[in-house]
Amino acid sequence: MSLPASVPDPSPAIRVEGLHKVFPVGFRRRKVYAVRGIAFEVPPGAIFGFLGPNGAGKTTTIKMLTGLIRPSAGRLSIFGRDVEDLSVRQRVGYLPEQPYFYDYLTPAELLDHFGRLFGLPAATRRARTRQLLERVGLGSASGRTLRKFSKGMLQRVGVAQALVNDPDLVILDEPLSGLDPIGRKEIMDLVFELKQRGKTVFFSSHILSDIERICDRVVIIREGLIVAHGALSDLLTREGLLVEVEFRLDDTPRLEALLPRFESLETQAGVNRGQVGEEALDATLMALLEAGAHVTGVSRRKESLEDLFLRAAIRKDQEVAS
Repeated sequence: MSLPASVPDPSPAIRVEGLHKVFPVGFRRRKVYAVRGIAFEVPPGAIFGFLGPNGAGKTTTIKMLTGLIRPSAGRLSIFGRDVEDLSVRQRVGYLPEQPYFYDYLTPAELLDHFGRLFGLPAATRRARTRQLLERVGLGSASGRTLRKFSKGMLQRVGVAQALVNDPDLVILDEPLSGLDPIGRKEIMDLVFELKQRGKTVFFSSHILSDIERICDRVVIIREGLIVAHGALSDLLTREGLLVEVEFRLDDTPRLEALLPRFESLETQAGVNRGQVGEEALDATLMALLEAGAHVTGVSRRKESLEDLFLRAAIRKDQEVAS
């Protein structure tokens, strides 16, 4: 059994405008700025990556999108309607970062419960429960209680419950956490299937390789601020190829003086390997020779999402320092 494709909605699946979230902490009510004025749009039918390191503000933003907490300032809308609108919530499926379910329910009972919350008829609940459990690889375990499940199995149940209402927008917060390589591939294949059916997937992760493999567009958030956003293909080619320069330089002060020339630089066993943009290669090589470095290799490679993330983070630090 397969569900029909969604009818395209012309409104942005998600629109975030000037979003802030401030938490008062401790006896003195010290202000912690979790999200600081971010803005972006998610087009319908996209697989949208929302990424950043732990503590960047990703989960806080998602909780505001799902109505679990309210923003301190700014506006959020889903398919052109306020996130508080109940008709919009009917169109959203959500997998939290750390899902918690009642241990003594079976997967089938859990999905039936969520189907009831969405007002699904009994026949629809039964058919969809069977279909979803098979799709996430739990068909043979549908009668076992959740307390006997591993973390990876519980994560599969969480993905199934996020889809029980056949949502138009699926919000997945760290959906691959706890899964083995086979499970990760199965869930990623499922995400691609959702896109083929016209669904929008908002995929949050701090694992950059996951985002790079499946997402059309991304937002990189760090310390509550957006440091990069756009189509992934554009972001990874905007500055062309990166060049890795391998060299030896034993003079620490001179090496430190060269650091601003590199996107990233690491040293192992006395060998330095630095990443520079294609346009900066000639000037960097000249600076290395003037500093007395012995250049042992130059190689070009396409920028990865990890390179992009590190580059954006370094630039944000430099902006704050200046």
